Amino acid sequence: MRDFQSPGRSEAFGVNGMAATTHPLATLAAIDVLREGGNAIDAAVAAGAMLAVVEPTQTGVGGDCFVLLKREGQPVIALNGSGAAPSAASVERLAEAGVTTLDPESAHTVTVPGAVRTWARLAEDYGTLDLARLLAPAIAAAEKGYPVAERLARDWARHMPKLSRLAATTSVFLPRGEAPAPGDLHAQPMLARTLRDVARQGADVFYEGWIAESIVKALRSLGGFHTVEDFAAFRPRYEKPISASYRGFELWECPPNGSGVAALAMASLLDRYNVADFAPVSVERYHLLAEIARIGYAERDVFVGDPDAGHVPVERMTSSARADILARRISLSGRLTDVTPITMPEHKDTVFLSVVDKDRTAVSFINSIFDDFGSGIVAPECGVLLHNRGFGFVLEPGHPNVLAGGKRPMHTILPAMLTRGGECVLSFGVTGGHFQPIGQVQILSNLLDHEMSVQEAIDQPRIFARGDQLDVEATVPAKVVEGLRALGHLPTRAQNPLGTAQAIWIDRKRGLLRGGADPRRDGIALGY
Repeated sequence: MRDFQSPGRSEAFGVNGMAATTHPLATLAAIDVLREGGNAIDAAVAAGAMLAVVEPTQTGVGGDCFVLLKREGQPVIALNGSGAAPSAASVERLAEAGVTTLDPESAHTVTVPGAVRTWARLAEDYGTLDLARLLAPAIAAAEKGYPVAERLARDWARHMPKLSRLAATTSVFLPRGEAPAPGDLHAQPMLARTLRDVARQGADVFYEGWIAESIVKALRSLGGFHTVEDFAAFRPRYEKPISASYRGFELWECPPNGSGVAALAMASLLDRYNVADFAPVSVERYHLLAEIARIGYAERDVFVGDPDAGHVPVERMTSSARADILARRISLSGRLTDVTPITMPEHKDTVFLSVVDKDRTAVSFINSIFDDFGSGIVAPECGVLLHNRGFGFVLEPGHPNVLAGGKRPMHTILPAMLTRGGECVLSFGVTGGHFQPIGQVQILSNLLDHEMSVQEAIDQPRIFARGDQLDVEATVPAKVVEGLRALGHLPTRAQNPLGTAQAIWIDRKRGLLRGGADPRRDGIALGY
């Protein structure tokens, strides 16, 4: 039990249902749907749509979506809602246009956004309420306005230059010429119109109707190669989820082009160590996590891309034999010197939410626009802010993640789920771009190795190691930072919090749902 004289929040409890999201309005939208009789899928779509309005730094209808869902007695299901590069795009064509490096604010980094058709597919296949009902809270927030939360206001103000670059973007996100302050109301009437038409006509209007036409028009005016046919061709895909064992549980992830395989590889390696021997916040534990992360990211950056374009060695990366070999390389007395990952663009912005209903259907749902405010490009006629997921491509010929027409980039967003005995015990995820795999492993280790509550596991200080970089949050004690330095690491204090996590634990013996939401953003977990 937590110390009630110290800052923090208690674990959320529920019996009939629970939602954990990054924003109170999204959590309330999900709970309202559950109390109305909708299921976890309905609630997740409603919450995801709400977040697409009220967290524009992180997500939007112009982004992508990945989902894991698990119904009692049924296998884990993975839905990949990531779009591809325009069919006419290529490294050669970019070179002809004088483009040799990708600019994150360029139309060339905008892939077809997959979120809207993914939401509709989920609702149609597994939901019980119609799409109009599920989008209604988001439409109301876009039309009438919503109060800007504190963390959102802080991030918004950091991106004034990006938001000032294009007139259409400025009109939506800097309507008074400045970023909103905490508590200011912000409305997006054009986005409300777009969502209303999707609610009335279905997702096809986004991909084959006037909305697609307006997005393509905006992108082509900025040099993009996009066509309406590229949008019309997109369909979300059900794929076989992948898994690995950790402490007698099965950790589940979406397969590539997602990078969940990196989380599985890290967990498999950490499973070789008795982490409970180390204090949760200690030099020894953080050193081990850092070494495992550095190895996992190095392999991911070399091998992971779109499996449609080339083989991704998932089985090798998650095999016991690999973990045994790599465990012998790690020394607890010093840092490895021969881990050299391929340079990849940074990415920090995503939302994750989890919902569990009375029937114990669990949904792990993640939606992203890649960078803060994505590409910074708003299609003026429909108010859609477009992601820059294509910035995850590389322009190196022969690399598994090289840009090509119709190809999906390596994705950093990864919903996660933990099962035991064939049933879900934990629906969870961590945002933060490249941080997500090692972020998930830290949450998992907090829960299983150190027997923390869900909220306590989320609240713990975090580190992020990749290549020669080791970021540590401000809450990591100076003595621990110096101990890591003595082992050869180069720790620096993270300028921003490392990711945000939401999680729901299903305690079947007690008939209880236990949830937590990350105080690093403005979210909340609620049960009833």
